Parts: sequence; C-alpha cells; structure tokens
Amino acid sequence: MTTTAFAFIAAAYLLGSLSFAVIVSRAMGMADPRSYGSGNPGATNVLRSGKKLAAVLTLLGDGAKGWLAVALTAWFGPRYGLGAQEVSMVALAVLIGHMWPVFFGFKGGKGVATAVGVLLGFNLWLALAAIATWLFMARVLKISSLAALIACVLSPVFAYFIIGPQSPFFGTCIIIAILVIHRHKSNLVNLLTGQEGKIGEKTTPEDKS
Repeated sequence: MTTTAFAFIAAAYLLGSLSFAVIVSRAMGMADPRSYGSGNPGATNVLRSGKKLAAVLTLLGDGAKGWLAVALTAWFGPRYGLGAQEVSMVALAVLIGHMWPVFFGFKGGKGVATAVGVLLGFNLWLALAAIATWLFMARVLKISSLAALIACVLSPVFAYFIIGPQSPFFGTCIIIAILVIHRHKSNLVNLLTGQEGKIGEKTTPEDKS
C-alpha cells in the first residue's frame, strides 16, 4: 500500500468517525442519543426523541460522509495512482469509522445511512435500489431495522446486476452487507423476541433498552 493510499484510507476512517447523531443532538441541545431508546447513535434512534429535524440532519450527515469519502477518492485518486481497489478500501474505512469511531470511544452506529452513501458513491442506481427497498419495507413493516436488514441483504444482488460481479465494488458490497448485519445483532434478537421498536416510537432519555 502506498503512502497516498494509506492517507486516503485514514482520512476516510476519521471522516466516518464523525457521529452526526451525537453532533446534531449536542448542537440542538438534545440528550445524547446513546442515552435513550436503543442507545444507537443513528437517525432512527434520534427520531425517537420526537425531533424530526434532528433525525433528518443525522441521516443526511451520516449518508453524506459515506458518499463524500468515495466520491473524493474516485475523483482525485487517479492522479495519485489510486484505482477501484483503493476506492473500495476507502469505502470500507469510512463505514468502519462510523461503526467504531475513534472520537466516541469506538461506540458508533449501525452504518445503514453511511452504507447508502457509499453505494451512492459507487453507482446512483445501486443506491436508489437500496433506498427504494428500505422505503418500501419500512412502509409495509413499520420496523426500521428489519427494513434495513432486507435492503442490506439485497444490495449485493442489486450490485451483481447493476455494476456486475467483475467490479471490485461488488465484493465490497458483500463485505458492507456483512458488517451492517453484524452491527444489527441486537436488533435480530429483539425481532425474534418481538421487542423491536417501530418507526417513530418516542422514548425518554431514561427509557434505554
């Protein structure tokens, strides 16, 4: 690995470590999202506070950092000899940064919004397919985590047909799906026991599951 490639990857990890759920909540004078609901610093849990604007800003921020890391590397990387393999490593680095952020004690979110941002950096239609799947399943099931898991499992399938199995991004999509599913282990347990919260359910800072 070249020094330049390492610099891009390290920068992507640091960018991913910016938890917008925590940043937005602090800026708006809200409780730390890690202190209520599921304890997950993500848009869905921020929505449980009842502050829709904060949830939207969290969603956009977490998604934008995933897209930005991939897009900047794809745009500027070639002049430094970086190709698709390095873009894939940057994509994983920004997602890992979100999940295990150095700025917040390595306790981060579950990566759905950031993963969608990464997919957007890979291919517009790939991201739209994943978003459409999440929106449809969320509307039908009313459970964000289950909708996200379904979209996550299907994203490599979409990648197979949209960007092709020969693309390095296809393998990256599989790794992304595995990471996101891994971060949803507690949700899977709650789903199996019927305890998983639904979209829009409000909780108080004391009500942490």
